[in-house]
Amino acid sequence: MSQSYTVTAVAAVVVATVLVGGFGLRISRTTSDFYVASRTVGPSLNAAAISGEYLSAASFLGVAGLVLLHGPDMLWYPVGYTAGYLVLLVFVAAPLRRSGAYTLPDFAEGRLESRAVRRLVSVFVVGAGWLYLVPQLQGAGLTLKILTGVPGWFGGVLVALVVVVAVAAGGMRSITFVQAFQYWLKLTALLVPAVFLLLAWQGDGRPAFDVVRAASGVGRVDHPLYATYGLIVATFLGTMGLPHVVVRFYTSPNGRAARRTTVFVLALIGVFYLLPPVYGALGRLYVPELSYGTEADAAVLLLPERAIGGLAGDLLGALVAGGAFAAFLSTASGLTMAVAGVLTQDVLPSRGVRHFRLATPLAMVVPLGGSMLVSGAPLADSVAMAFAVSASSFCPLLVLGIWWRGLTAPGAAAGLLLGGGLSFAATVITVSGAVTDGWPRALLAWPAVWSVPVGFLAMILVSLATRGRIPPGTNAAMARFHLPEGLT
Repeated sequence: MSQSYTVTAVAAVVVATVLVGGFGLRISRTTSDFYVASRTVGPSLNAAAISGEYLSAASFLGVAGLVLLHGPDMLWYPVGYTAGYLVLLVFVAAPLRRSGAYTLPDFAEGRLESRAVRRLVSVFVVGAGWLYLVPQLQGAGLTLKILTGVPGWFGGVLVALVVVVAVAAGGMRSITFVQAFQYWLKLTALLVPAVFLLLAWQGDGRPAFDVVRAASGVGRVDHPLYATYGLIVATFLGTMGLPHVVVRFYTSPNGRAARRTTVFVLALIGVFYLLPPVYGALGRLYVPELSYGTEADAAVLLLPERAIGGLAGDLLGALVAGGAFAAFLSTASGLTMAVAGVLTQDVLPSRGVRHFRLATPLAMVVPLGGSMLVSGAPLADSVAMAFAVSASSFCPLLVLGIWWRGLTAPGAAAGLLLGGGLSFAATVITVSGAVTDGWPRALLAWPAVWSVPVGFLAMILVSLATRGRIPPGTNAAMARFHLPEGLT
């Protein structure tokens, strides 16, 4: 593939990101603009922005890589990523917006009237955000390394610098426009080459796909059924608690707009997820040599050159590379925004715009270091671990906090520590490689099957044992969550 085309495409995406973010900077004036875009983002724009930040490296590269390696069983990834928004729509979207919070810690403190729970939620938001940021930076490094030959760390550093500038400059107002633009760019970057790839496949006589070949995976070969259930639970329930997803619902004008936004998101990401499986299937024909690990994630990047070739292959490859880089930038922007917001409100001494800008590079430096130290796991598997932590901690907190009056601060803390804490510990052990095979590896690599029930049970049982500590403002909070804004 021509490096000049790739470099031009990536540079164009970076410049466009800065320019679109600059437009948001011009209309970012207040603290509310920086945190929640003054709660004025309409459903269509917000849905495109949510889709833009949600469709990460795992979606753009990772799903195709796993389909290439493991076949149709991996279609549970796009199904789970999409269905998670249906759960969010039913249980969380409108009540969360009506809570009036800026961040998840704001919601926790407002509902449970406890600074201790707020601090605990802040730790998990930062941890989950960092865990999710690492594969975005790894994906950026992989993309530029394969397509241009630069060192593996360069892509991650470039994404980190662009994101820090964009987020620190205009906050939520800026990245709303950036992420909406990047959704349509990513969709175009997969859709257009997919059409030409299918035409090339047809021109080659429609060779049959090998749907049997599979490679070993993280706890997947020994216990594939358990791994599938772990994936389903994590993706179905983890979406509602992802910090960068949740914070976008605070930008909606009201609960009704939040629900409409979620419906639009279902449509947008549903259309997008029709495309990565096409690349995974074609990858089995045209790049079958890609081995297990992050190399398989390169299938999307290499297919245009292998299947089409020539100038057309170079141009389509450059378009895919630009879309991949947009995926890293948009998701990293949302995650950095969420983590920086929590650091500003709960770590730094002031909550103003100046301290938010100071928190932005702090939110990026730890995952940037982690991306350089940890490598080898497929991107989709790495992101699934972040979903498992979210499902085990924030899902019980949000569902019970919104729908059950009996939740207490000790109960919430117990569920967060047991469900979220054990899931996070399992993720750390998996990444470290301390356990390599058998049931122990499967249980640690896919913890949501057991850690989500642990989180729910701990919150319920401890809350029942501490009924005398139900917050006095519970009835008012529940009314605010469930009644239309005009009535409250």
